[in-house]
Formats: sequence, C-alpha cells, structure tokens
Amino acid sequence: MTEVARLTLLSHGMTDAMAEGRFPADEPLNAIGRRQVEAMGGAACSAQRWLCGPEQRTRQTAKLLGLQAESEPRLADLDCGRWRGEVLAALPPGELEAWLAQPGAAPHGGESIADLISRASQWLESLTAKPLRTVAVTHPALIRAAIVAALDIAPASFWRVDVEPVTRVVLHFRGGRWTLRL
Repeated sequence: MTEVARLTLLSHGMTDAMAEGRFPADEPLNAIGRRQVEAMGGAACSAQRWLCGPEQRTRQTAKLLGLQAESEPRLADLDCGRWRGEVLAALPPGELEAWLAQPGAAPHGGESIADLISRASQWLESLTAKPLRTVAVTHPALIRAAIVAALDIAPASFWRVDVEPVTRVVLHFRGGRWTLRL
C-alpha cells in the first residue's frame, strides 16, 4: 500500500490590509479575522505536524485554533517589495499590468508569482519525503501557488484561483502526484 501525504492548507483570517485593499505587511488579524478563526474552531487540527508562516497573522490564526505550530519560512507570504502597505489603486498602472500579465515579472522589486510558485513547489516536494498528515496555516497567495504547483498548471492560472480568509484546502500526495480534494 502506498503511503499518502495529507496536507490541509488554512488561510489566515481577515486583516486590515485585506479589508482596505492594501498589499500586506506584517499585520495582525483584525476583529473580523479573529471572529472568523474562532468560528472555524478546531475543525482542521487533526495532524501529525502543524506549521505556519512566519508572519504575525498566521501565527495568531494558528494560536486561535489551538495549534502548536512551528514557523516555516517557506510558508511566508508573497514578498511584494516596495508595494508593501500600498493601496492597489495607487500603483503605477503599467507596473500593475505587467505583474498581473507576466508571472515572471516583479516590478515591485520583491518576489514574482513564478518565484512564489517555485517556492511552494519545493515546499510541497519536501513533504513527500516523509508522508505525514500536515496542517499549515499560511496566506491566500501561498495557497494559490501551492494549488498551481500541485496540479502542475500554467503559472498564469494563479490569478484564477480565489482563496478567501479562513479557507481550507486539502491536498493528498499518492503515487507520485498531488490531488486536490474539495
């Protein structure tokens, strides 16, 4: 029988940056985000390994869920470089268009979508070496990238995956490939 790696990805709760349409910094959950996470309860806590991104909002989400999660740098949010904290509407239109249309572009000086997908892919690969049941609290962008990597779809598909706060995504690795479970 083939061993199966089971991965549950949890998106952190709402933050002020999300509510205001700003690129994230290292902000905490807002009151809505805390309520969202508390309403989720311990529904996704059955695991052998608990991980979270290094940012405040992921650590806070994990704590509210009662998880003793280990910080994993590869679960960090997309590095938006000089756009960090900026409102989407304030960005130079040409730079924004390039970023949205070209997965390899990083006009903000941070990480491109292609780089984020590569990071997510490498992290997913690391989970297959020792198949365990893992819960990871992370960011919508990282979850999108993990789905794109797991399903081996075109990087341009990144923008077609919508991940809301406190979304749960389940992936299984068996027989050399990942599957998405809805």
